[in-house]
Amino acid sequence: MFQSFESHSNPAQHVPRLAALRAELAARGLDGFIVPRTDAHQSEYVSAHDARLGWLTGFTGSAGFAIVTPEKAGVFIDGRYRVQVKSEIDLAHFTPVHWPEIKAAQWLREALPEGGRIGYDPWLQSRREIREIEKGLAGSGIALHPLETNPLDAIWKDQPAPPVGVVRLWPDDIAGETAAAKRERISAHLREVKAQAAVLTLPDSISWLLNVRGADVPKNPVVLSFAIIEDDGHVAIFTDPAKFPSEIRAALGNEVTVLPLVSLTPALTNIGGPVIVDPGSAPDQVFRLIESMGTDILEAADPVILPKACKNDAEIAGMRAAHLRDGAAVAELLCWLDGRAATLDSDPLTEIDVCRKLEALRMPRGIIDISFDTILGSGPNGAINHYHVSEDSNRRILPGEVVLIDSGGQYNDGTTDITRTLPMGDFDPAIRRPYTRVLQGMIAISRARFPRGLAGAHIDALARAPLWAEGMDYDHGTGHGVGAGLSVHEGPVRISRVSDIPLRPGMILSNEPGYYREGEYGIRIENLIVVEPAESPDGRDMLGFETLTFCPIDRRMIDVALMSPAEIDWLDAYHAQVRELIGPLVAPEVLGWLEAATQPLTRA
Repeated sequence: MFQSFESHSNPAQHVPRLAALRAELAARGLDGFIVPRTDAHQSEYVSAHDARLGWLTGFTGSAGFAIVTPEKAGVFIDGRYRVQVKSEIDLAHFTPVHWPEIKAAQWLREALPEGGRIGYDPWLQSRREIREIEKGLAGSGIALHPLETNPLDAIWKDQPAPPVGVVRLWPDDIAGETAAAKRERISAHLREVKAQAAVLTLPDSISWLLNVRGADVPKNPVVLSFAIIEDDGHVAIFTDPAKFPSEIRAALGNEVTVLPLVSLTPALTNIGGPVIVDPGSAPDQVFRLIESMGTDILEAADPVILPKACKNDAEIAGMRAAHLRDGAAVAELLCWLDGRAATLDSDPLTEIDVCRKLEALRMPRGIIDISFDTILGSGPNGAINHYHVSEDSNRRILPGEVVLIDSGGQYNDGTTDITRTLPMGDFDPAIRRPYTRVLQGMIAISRARFPRGLAGAHIDALARAPLWAEGMDYDHGTGHGVGAGLSVHEGPVRISRVSDIPLRPGMILSNEPGYYREGEYGIRIENLIVVEPAESPDGRDMLGFETLTFCPIDRRMIDVALMSPAEIDWLDAYHAQVRELIGPLVAPEVLGWLEAATQPLTRA
């Protein structure tokens, strides 16, 4: 199994750890400490070595942070985790804080009205984060202090060692561009903006640039590392050299130098300027080291992140192929679940059983890892946006319940992410209305045509409008960027109220509106889409989306009377493609089910 179901949250462990951290802070003369969820690379998924927030609090979500003072311990979580967090932390000692509605500085002002010294690890906080908190604390008497050593690490006696995953090459024919060509493209940009170098701190940027993949972080095939690319195209990569076998170094050539991580500090203090550093992703300490020598810094976005987001023809072709194999596996799972629905009373089925079945169905199709822990929520667990089933939370699936399955795979040609929601037998008819509204939102994005220059913030409302008409909404973005054989959540593009980055051809995003009723059920339908040029009768420069994901969307919960003819036409055409494209890939015993599941809707 790629996925572990072990529970890592135990209040009996976390409360003593909180006390130990407070004692360590007091010994250092600190009135508080910020504990981020991320690592030095601002990663969403972190290695066991960097799972500090989970170790301290028990919260296992993929975003958030904590602030610990002598009297309070706030766990800051966004709308995706407000149900989940309550079941994972000890509410007598840790307090959930709704973020970003409540900012860190606002909370600190209330927690320390007399002022105080707040420590932070400058390797784990970006320069932008520190600036924002300092701005909010102005005049409060509260000061942030960068620390040379992390106080949490000092009390974490059995902290796992940093990972040393062996690096492999990502083939040029799948990448669609050689690493040398990519390096030249980025170095040409440096010369254009008159920068001598750029500091890269995002592992997926470095992995994409060098056409390599790693095994440091489960589910995300990136190489945990830092890099400096110079205006002549030379790249120095800073990591554990043991990750790079001799044949990999030979393939990278003399223009790529692999150095130990201890070499990063002297490299930053000797770097020539101006040097590009991204304040949104680079650690505060990177800025501090460069600034200590008076070197000019050009604050700008990571120069790799946008080229990486705009996939080329070869990358898109690989993603299409991976999605067809993956869609066939998920279709086989849906068929299997339909067959089990009638026997749930006599032949029990649990959430973990379904996760295991899905992995087994993906294995023959070349999966090398899952792209994230499968979100398999039945009944009330479906209302937890990013629910992670564990041995403790695992529940039996009951007849009539709605099951939400959000999953994905890492393949040798692409990365997938798909969500389907289905009923286990007869279901409450009241679910039809929100299910249909979610489907209409997904279709609205799929059918969208829009002028070039629009961003995800402009598109997001299309998915929400059908739900808004019913007084409903969801507390997560409509879509995130997806890497090609890289991170399933990839910056910088999103379909979200806060995303102002214009959409460009080749960008791959998820399309996943949802609806969640706490304590009852969750609904989400997700396909991946790629931005492509669209026709315009008057010659305007327009864009639209091509759908990459092909797998049946459950038709039983649709209220056809709510749907427009255009929406019905889209779904019928989509299902016809599903039959055509994945029909040849599913097991013979699934073909009959697939045919029935993709029949045209009966119009009201």
